[in-house]
Parts: sequence; structure tokens; C-alpha cells
Amino acid sequence: MKTEKIFLTARWENLIIISYRISPDLLQPHMPIGFEPDTIDGNAFVSVVAFDFANTKVKGIKVPFNVNFPEINLRFYVKNNEKRGVVFIREFVPKIFIPVIANTFYNENYRYIPMESKVSINGIIKLNHSIELNNKSYSITAEAENKPYTPAPESTEHFFKEHEWGFGITKKNETMIYKVEHPVWEVYPLIKFDHTFNFAEIYGHEWESLDSEKPYNVAFAKGSPVKVFHGHLL
Repeated sequence: MKTEKIFLTARWENLIIISYRISPDLLQPHMPIGFEPDTIDGNAFVSVVAFDFANTKVKGIKVPFNVNFPEINLRFYVKNNEKRGVVFIREFVPKIFIPVIANTFYNENYRYIPMESKVSINGIIKLNHSIELNNKSYSITAEAENKPYTPAPESTEHFFKEHEWGFGITKKNETMIYKVEHPVWEVYPLIKFDHTFNFAEIYGHEWESLDSEKPYNVAFAKGSPVKVFHGHLL
């Protein structure tokens, strides 16, 4: 049996996962061959996920100035007869090296933009992510009790935060798969959250419907060390 090789290790910390119901038609241009939307009660979803990378190593090496940084991504959920996982539509980071590596090796849709994150933890954990795009500022804020717990496997929070597989489409329109390994994440009890995102301006006019859509679920996960393995064709 071939041993999977680790491509990247890091800590993913303080993940705010904002999930929306979406028309499956919007997902089709991004859908890997042989997959379909992973659903709850027949509903397909996309999520905006904002979090922090820490202690990042690519093939065991810390790349200077690319060790600790925030990321915000837009992703959706897929399945076939054997596996379920996520597909990334767009990923923003404030570093240039990470987009070059991820776009080259995984054909991901990373983009460099100015952004920052701030977290304070006492009895209350407070989170703020901000980005600058096309001379406009957008932010995500959240507050939660510092009392992490593990949701039940059948919970909505578990559905959105626990995925072992990532999928993508190569430049030749082939399906790529890669494994993401981490322990089950705890979540913080959310007190409140808000964001000022304009989906049409940030992600394109096809996503404009999300600007008037109320989130289906918002989960605030504690995070953990992660391992991302080399991808291969499915």
C-alpha cells in the first residue's frame, strides 16, 4: 500500500464558519466529475470560513514570512458513493508564496489581498477579520463564550466543520483529491456575529443572492494542528 506523504502542516485556529443555503445550479461550474452536492434536508450549501494559520510548514520547512497568517475562503460540500468533502471556490490570504504553491500543486483559487485578523481570549473570545479589496473594506466579527465543547456527530455544526477530503479540478478538467487530517474540533458557544461582506463584489455577481440570505448556521470552531497530504488524481 502506497504511503501518503504530508505536504503541509500547521495549526488552524479560531475558525468562524458561516454557512448559507444555495441553489445547486451555482455549484455546477465548480463541481468535480462524479460528485454531487452534500446536502441537509435536500439543501446545498456554501460557507465562508475565516481562520488563522499558525506554525505553517511546507514539506517540513517554515517559509520565512509565511508561517502565521489569516485566511478567508468560500467553499461548498460534495459527496459521491464513497467519500464526502469540500471544494474551494476562492481563498484569500495576505501572503504571495501560499497562492503560488497552492495554485500550482492543487489548482486552487488562492488570491493575495491585504487582510488581517485579531483575536482576544478571556471569559469571552472575540474575533475580527478584515480584508481590503478593490479599495473597499469588509469585515467579519464574532464573540463567543470561552467554554469549548464537542458537538454530537449528527449535529449541524459537525456537518460543516468535519471533512477529511478536499477535492478540486485540474487544468485538464480531471478530479483531484487530497486528505486533510485533524482531530474532531470543539466549538465555542456563539454569542453574536456580524459581517459586512458584499458577495457580488467579493466573489462575483453569480453570488449576489447571498447578500440577502440569512446564514443557515454559524459555527465557531477552536481548531487544532492539521496535516494536508499530497493530492492525486481520483
